[in-house]
Amino acid sequence: MERAMPGRSGIGGRLLAGLTFAVALTVSLPAAMAQDATPAAKDAAPAAKSDVPPLKIELNRLESAGEACRTYMLVDNSRGPALKSLKVDLFAFDTEGVAQKRLAVELGPVQEKKTVVRLFDFAGLACPKIGRLLLNDVLACEGGDATRETCLERIEPATKTSAAFDR
Repeated sequence: MERAMPGRSGIGGRLLAGLTFAVALTVSLPAAMAQDATPAAKDAAPAAKSDVPPLKIELNRLESAGEACRTYMLVDNSRGPALKSLKVDLFAFDTEGVAQKRLAVELGPVQEKKTVVRLFDFAGLACPKIGRLLLNDVLACEGGDATRETCLERIEPATKTSAAFDR
């Protein structure tokens, strides 16, 4: 013979069991949904960063120009929006890693989906003495929703010379 437990038999017991089950679902379902949403949110962040097209800046050539080193800089904006201005802060280091010259250079304007070459001179610095060119900062970046920070993040430096070029 079965003994009925108080409050667990009949309609009242089933109601209490149903209520307990409903409360358990209410508490555990949002937690489970939050766990499922977390990986999607993590995946969305890197996808947004990879959607930003790169702005490739290549140190293409160094040539002597009197007492200066003429620098050819290739700006590849072939996948990005137009930039009215792209002003960068550059440091030239000698072959022993010692900073020699600082130069602010305007590389813009750069049309949408366009590649351009800009020339500038490092006065008083011989080309063979340049061992490295550092993109120290972006001083100005205007066009669309561009900011100094977003432009700096987009820039991918490269070189075709014996001198390194990095940021």
